[in-house]
Amino acid sequence: MSVRHALLAVLTEGTCYGYQLRTEFSRRTGTAAPLNVGQIYNTLDRLERDGLVVKGAMDDAGHVPYTITAAGAAEVEEWLAASVGAVGDRDELVVKVTLALSLPDADVREVVRIQRERSLAEADALARTRERLDAEAGEPALARLLSVEAQEAQVRARLTWLDAAERRIGDAR
Repeated sequence: MSVRHALLAVLTEGTCYGYQLRTEFSRRTGTAAPLNVGQIYNTLDRLERDGLVVKGAMDDAGHVPYTITAAGAAEVEEWLAASVGAVGDRDELVVKVTLALSLPDADVREVVRIQRERSLAEADALARTRERLDAEAGEPALARLLSVEAQEAQVRARLTWLDAAERRIGDAR
């Protein structure tokens, strides 16, 4: 995920300070895991350096507002118009399983079993959350519902991959 583009997108709606950006990101995306405030301010510093935002004067409460520039707004438009590529090849689970294959004292089947257990528990929890969110209305509930459904799809894909990995490992050994 591009924190840079996420912050710029929120700023297209108006000036915000760092903590507001954190809150707005969570509200608009429906994510349960908020952005790290330090990461937000580091990103804002880079955006300012790159001419994509302008840093305002600190207010009486100690908040420093940031406003998007025309170049920043153009970058958001480009980002929204571009498709998202496939996941990279450094998925932690894939790395763990493939490395376990090469370690003489590692039980790769146990690694797969443990992950499957966790993934099944995650799938159950996400299904319960989705059912609850289906009953709610409004933009925040919809954003959270879409986020949960994406997570469910990822967990199902992980379980499918674990099944395939287990079959291949069994065939190879």
